[in-house]
Amino acid sequence: MADYPAGAGAPRPQDGAPEARPGCEPGWRGRLALRFEQRAGRTVLAEQVHSGPLLVQRPFYPEPDGTCHVYVLHPPGGVVGGDRLRIEAHVSEGARALLTTPAAGKLYRSAGAEAEIVQALHVAESGCLEWLPQETIVYSAARAALRTEVHLAGGAGFLGWEILCLGRPASGERFDSGWCRTGIELWRAGRRLLTERARFAGGGEILDARWGLAGYPLTGTFFAACDDPRLAGQVRERVDAVNGDGLFAVTAMEGVLVARVLGHQAEPARRRLVQVWQAVRRAQLGKEAVLPRIWYT
Repeated sequence: MADYPAGAGAPRPQDGAPEARPGCEPGWRGRLALRFEQRAGRTVLAEQVHSGPLLVQRPFYPEPDGTCHVYVLHPPGGVVGGDRLRIEAHVSEGARALLTTPAAGKLYRSAGAEAEIVQALHVAESGCLEWLPQETIVYSAARAALRTEVHLAGGAGFLGWEILCLGRPASGERFDSGWCRTGIELWRAGRRLLTERARFAGGGEILDARWGLAGYPLTGTFFAACDDPRLAGQVRERVDAVNGDGLFAVTAMEGVLVARVLGHQAEPARRRLVQVWQAVRRAQLGKEAVLPRIWYT
């Protein structure tokens, strides 16, 4: 079921000015709710509910074990001040799903209103979800809040990343004004495993300080539910072999593995995170990574 505002397929204004509609708050409201189930040896997209500018293409099955690959689409191409988007994914018992996006997300500059994106991910017993969106580009003068919540049953699996690019370094644009708040929560059986929150202020000290981003405009975090303390060493050995600028670190905590990358460009940073994903997938899921085809188009 779709409920698009007028002009939903049209390009968004890149200056980020909120769209005023009679009797409505500026911006669009969008929700996408997906439910995956295991049926006849493969995972199917059993339910899809969407309203506003969020939807998915048909499922893809590039893996012999029936893992369901799905591309989350946002046809407007970017988020402006006042937009409110929510993505929900529910992976049922025994199901296996991989979610990604066909292109980088964009948070355009705002005339004053805040944009919000919430991602709520739930995985049942013996299910597994891989959450691998492409990077989010935060334009200078954007005002946005991003939040990801992951809730796992006791025996569920999860591998995922979040990649944030502040400004547009390829175009020489620094993140000089505005702000972006981020938050990640990872829970297992009602027990908190990880909580991270950050606020990046345009032109603020955090962008260049050694305790912050140290002058790197791009930051990426990979996190996985994992109880094997040896995995951090295996990941470190794998990723150290990858050439590229920037900084990389990996840490094993109780119940979760966290890897971080700081870089100047998205492509080298994403290659490092792909290396992390490949190593963790092999160790945790017992299978080789199959990269989504959309990443090459």
